[in-house]
Amino acid sequence: MNIRTITLFTDLDNMPSRTDSFLESARHTFHVPVQTMRIATSPFPSWWKTSHFTSLQTKEIAEQCRQIGADYVSLGSVQLRHDASWLDLIPEIIANSDRVFVSAEIADRSGHIDIGRCSAMAEVIRRVSVLQPNGFGNLYLATLANCPPGVPLFPAAYHGGGPAHFAIAVEAADIILTAITSAGTLVEARSNLIQAIEREAGELAKVGEDLSAKFDIPFSGIDFTPAPFPVADKSVAAAMEALGIPWIGTPGSLFSAAFIAEAIERAEYPSCGFSGLMLTVLEDAVLSLRAGDGRFTVGELLSYSAVCGIGLDTVPLPGDIRQDTLAGILMDVGALAVRLNKPLTARLLPLPGLVAGDPVHFDFDYFADSRVMPVVDEGIGHMMTQLSRLQFNAIRTFQ
Repeated sequence: MNIRTITLFTDLDNMPSRTDSFLESARHTFHVPVQTMRIATSPFPSWWKTSHFTSLQTKEIAEQCRQIGADYVSLGSVQLRHDASWLDLIPEIIANSDRVFVSAEIADRSGHIDIGRCSAMAEVIRRVSVLQPNGFGNLYLATLANCPPGVPLFPAAYHGGGPAHFAIAVEAADIILTAITSAGTLVEARSNLIQAIEREAGELAKVGEDLSAKFDIPFSGIDFTPAPFPVADKSVAAAMEALGIPWIGTPGSLFSAAFIAEAIERAEYPSCGFSGLMLTVLEDAVLSLRAGDGRFTVGELLSYSAVCGIGLDTVPLPGDIRQDTLAGILMDVGALAVRLNKPLTARLLPLPGLVAGDPVHFDFDYFADSRVMPVVDEGIGHMMTQLSRLQFNAIRTFQ
């Protein structure tokens, strides 16, 4: 297990004293390796004046954070309450630094889905996809639905304002896989999962509280969403298959996702963020292999989010995918998030010049090889293209 990130939530003009010392100490204090230190700010439209925007500012912010010990910074989200013109800045922000992440909301925490924002974000995704010849730019961009502040995983992370605090996110797919493969029954697998999560999270929490006391920065918890690494023994998909399904995409796959996600929820530890199950295509060696073999569809992948999370993440798509098809995918994500009252994101990667079935390779340690996933590229039409904002009620519970 590794710590994927320790994220400090703060405003850039009001950082805690000794932020640099905190980041340096946090990087080297835990009993497991810390991969990255990150800073997440309040949503940038609340403090960044468009009249003062320059490309240089993105680089200056990234350099400011690097100098105090942060590897990456999230500028937060363009939310539904912000003017849609802020979306136009996103491609330029991403183009000018490989250390800066941003996001944009299509559905808020009050159940509103903005159809216009879905379409606008689809356009932004297409624009960002051609910033680099390989389409890598969309790694730095997420579309958010019903996401709260304080999620330590990027690109979803943003600060909700007020005093600074920090949280931990883990790379722990190996813990999940070991707990399952060492069991003989579902009951034993669940017990193993809960015990392993509580043991590891407990150790992390102790150090987190010590850091909090030392630097007077509140510790807001652990997002134990078990992020994978692109090798077979650190694969969430491998853990799901170890429960008994032939491969992801066969009957029983949704049950497998629900089983692991529910065990994470049962575990007792100071949780924050998603604290669910991460099915991120290109970061997971087995999932990327199954995607390349056509074992599951984008729709099936999203359906698993109904019982786990996080949504659609690092999904390789055809480079010429229609904007209104992308908008339809985002609408599906938003509808699932508000009807189930759960946070979901979409990080979609249209890859320029590639079509369904083409090989996908990035020179990036956190991505496995795969193939472009096919989609039914017929778009949406009629009433679903009207630029309206709707409020959905969460699903009623029956008694």
